[in-house]
Amino acid sequence: MKILGITACTAGVAHTYMAQDAIIQEAKRRGFDVKVETQGMMGIENEIESEDLEGAQLLIVAADIGVENMDRFTDIPTYECGTNDVIAHITDIFDAALKLVN
Repeated sequence: MKILGITACTAGVAHTYMAQDAIIQEAKRRGFDVKVETQGMMGIENEIESEDLEGAQLLIVAADIGVENMDRFTDIPTYECGTNDVIAHITDIFDAALKLVN
């Protein structure tokens, strides 16, 4: 399975990157392909490009603020939550998100 993620916290620093790491680690633990874009203090990093969308089956958005360019993901099931949720309950978040595609 191919999963995409976007993370963004209010300050754009610690929780943005902690949430990114949590998504990547859980996806890898489950054997999924994954790419996570961050929208933090440094702007958009590791941006999800059009070629990344090909074959993507799920988008997890862990954000405490509005996310830029969400119109890129109109055809992908999207699970939204806060950064703290992903950091503290990543297994539960993945289980719930996967119900969107199973």
